[in-house]
Amino acid sequence: MFVRSIDDITDTEADIKTENWRSKRIVLAKDKLGFSVHETTLYAGTVNDFWYANHIEAVFITQGEGEVEDKATGEIHQLKPGSIYVLNNADKHQVRPRTEMKTVCVFNPPVTGREVHDENGVYPLIVEED
Repeated sequence: MFVRSIDDITDTEADIKTENWRSKRIVLAKDKLGFSVHETTLYAGTVNDFWYANHIEAVFITQGEGEVEDKATGEIHQLKPGSIYVLNNADKHQVRPRTEMKTVCVFNPPVTGREVHDENGVYPLIVEED
């Protein structure tokens, strides 16, 4: 067992900041659990294109409101606290927060924390060495 808090992550190398969002990576591949967990804050009024071609991601909204669009179908889903969306088919999607949104994200396979979105919004698949 281990216990970690957001305060342990804040302003460390596991706290990734961009113009549109901030991701605090709480559990990473190095923890050897088979998944990673992040608290991600998406800023109000931003447009965020993502495509996790190498990962499955579940996103649970804890605060704020917005929408997610499935780029393949054009279907738009409203998001609010208590909503979850799961990207289980390498879904290209766009997230548009109306207010600041806080989310808890779970990735499988786990991310290492070194991934950076490429020009398509994809995280490369990086495997943590033993």
